Amino acid sequence: MKASAQKINPEEYILAALSPEDRLDAALRVAHEAFRGTRLTIADVEAAVRKVRRKQHATRRAKIKSRR
Repeated sequence: MKASAQKINPEEYILAALSPEDRLDAALRVAHEAFRGTRLTIADVEAAVRKVRRKQHATRRAKIKSRR
């Protein structure tokens, strides 16, 4: 078989190298910058961040409890 060159997107590679928590933080920072020029307030964005983190934490706790 021939070896084929594949283009790699640097952003995707960097995100793949991060831990899930760091990936989430990076995604939230990107979202914060993306919505900077909109009518959303910082409080709206922070509320959404808290909601996502709360869901992430609940999922992780459920997995840990199921292992016991």
